Amino acid sequence: MPASAPSKPYVVRNSAIHGRGVFAARSIPRGETVIEYKGERTSWDEAMERPDSDPDDPSHTFLFELNDGRVIDARVKSNAARWINHSCAPNCETYEDEDGRVFIQARKKIDAGTELSYDYKLSVDGKLTKKELARFECRCGSPKCRGSLLSKPKKKKKKDAKGKK
Repeated sequence: MPASAPSKPYVVRNSAIHGRGVFAARSIPRGETVIEYKGERTSWDEAMERPDSDPDDPSHTFLFELNDGRVIDARVKSNAARWINHSCAPNCETYEDEDGRVFIQARKKIDAGTELSYDYKLSVDGKLTKKELARFECRCGSPKCRGSLLSKPKKKKKKDAKGKK
């Protein structure tokens, strides 16, 4: 009997965190690469000219920023990775390989049925109003929740009495 192809370690279904989510279909060991984040590679400018993925929620995005300044736009040629939700206490993390491909891997053992998540660490240029900040409100429900999908602000070094950092 021929060997069958390994089944995907995940399944997409409705999420209590937000809309759709990706869940472990089986136990996933720590360090296992679960899925590649796929989509069209493009410039930020081109991605920003495209229609919002959700016109009722313009801050809902399927853009993944790459180290070279471009983005993966998962609105085009995407896969299930675009449904992985954010968490402030994630069980997965992302990494970019030398070819600019982005992968999601397990940070720890994940039991079957558990929703997969990673910290989006979104970055936004400029100062945001309270209304704009509210669009990036986190819904992860973790006790460690920082309340935002945005990356943690960098702490400024305190100056000493002589004005040096």
